[in-house]
Amino acid sequence: MGISGFSLGSILSILLLCLAQFSLALKFDLPAVSGKNERCIRNFVFQDQLVMVTAIVSGSKGDGQLVNMHIKDALGNDHGRPKDVVGETRQTFTAPADTTFDVCFENELVSRRGAGSPYRSIELDVDIGADARDWSSIQSQEKLKPIETDLRRIEEMVQEIVSEMEYLRAREQKLRDTNESTNERVKFFAFGTMGMLIGLGAWQVVYLRAYFRSKHLI
Repeated sequence: MGISGFSLGSILSILLLCLAQFSLALKFDLPAVSGKNERCIRNFVFQDQLVMVTAIVSGSKGDGQLVNMHIKDALGNDHGRPKDVVGETRQTFTAPADTTFDVCFENELVSRRGAGSPYRSIELDVDIGADARDWSSIQSQEKLKPIETDLRRIEEMVQEIVSEMEYLRAREQKLRDTNESTNERVKFFAFGTMGMLIGLGAWQVVYLRAYFRSKHLI
């Protein structure tokens, strides 16, 4: 069956399923402790990409636990430090450069109430690029049809994939150049070492011949 055999809706569904990897969602439990107990989730982002971090934290304020959140990147920039997080919290930022960023949580035990080990359940969603944009608002402001909104979103996601492929290609080229340069240096080092060994061997032969001649052994 050719491409013409597929409906536009089927094509959109396939593309959306293939591009769903741009969002990261996970759920975990974070026990409350008196000391440091930070847990971080790391992701990569390209320059000028929009990032939306949504965290849903269980529990209630005053239950003896204090969950703090910290969003930071590898360049040393802070993108949010919500304190005493309960319920849904959303933070957005635009990446200043191609870098990794961490979303960190810590659960401080303020007071122990009841038996057992207290903990908070955290549900984290990280949307990057086109997934992080508010498409409902864009559709309303620009008066787009649903199909036009989906096409706009897919177009931006495809552009992000192309940009990522270009980044990977440039990185592969850089690594290949580094590898070739290293091979050249190793080759010259090997030739230099071989030449030094040959020269040292020749010098030892000449020295020993001169030594034995001086002793009238040859």
